[in-house]
Amino acid sequence: MSNAGVTTNYLSSPVKVRSEDSFAITFAPLSLDAVYALADDPGNGAIVVMSGMVRNQTDGKPVVSLEYQAYEPMAMQIFKQIAAEIRQQWQDVNRVAIYHRIGKLKIGEISVLVGVGCPHRSEAFEACRYAIDTLKHNAPIWKKEHWQDGSSSWVSIGACETQGC
Repeated sequence: MSNAGVTTNYLSSPVKVRSEDSFAITFAPLSLDAVYALADDPGNGAIVVMSGMVRNQTDGKPVVSLEYQAYEPMAMQIFKQIAAEIRQQWQDVNRVAIYHRIGKLKIGEISVLVGVGCPHRSEAFEACRYAIDTLKHNAPIWKKEHWQDGSSSWVSIGACETQGC
């Protein structure tokens, strides 16, 4: 990722993590209730949770499942960097939770959850959108689509195209 012409190396750049934030990459099913609770704070006026799910088609082509793989050390560092960037842009954010599944997922299963707790809804929505958009562009998480016809294909991600994984 680049800021003002400076390239950030996510593996060697330490990021200050706030204890109230939470991040995970897991094989276990993700829970909306759990991520909501992680984003909850008495100072919140809003919690926005974005849930990414496995859908049954891509561009009209039937999908039967997805498979996710991640380069976990870099992905976790990017999750933490996203939270730090959110706090620079939206100082009132109380909590950030970013969780992503790996492994084979069926139609309807949750693949990613992002939760942001904030005093005001507009900032919570903006910060949550920033988090998922940045994650999808920068995190080294690969998705393999398994098609109904028995074929499969990997979907490229922005981080490995720009940073080389």
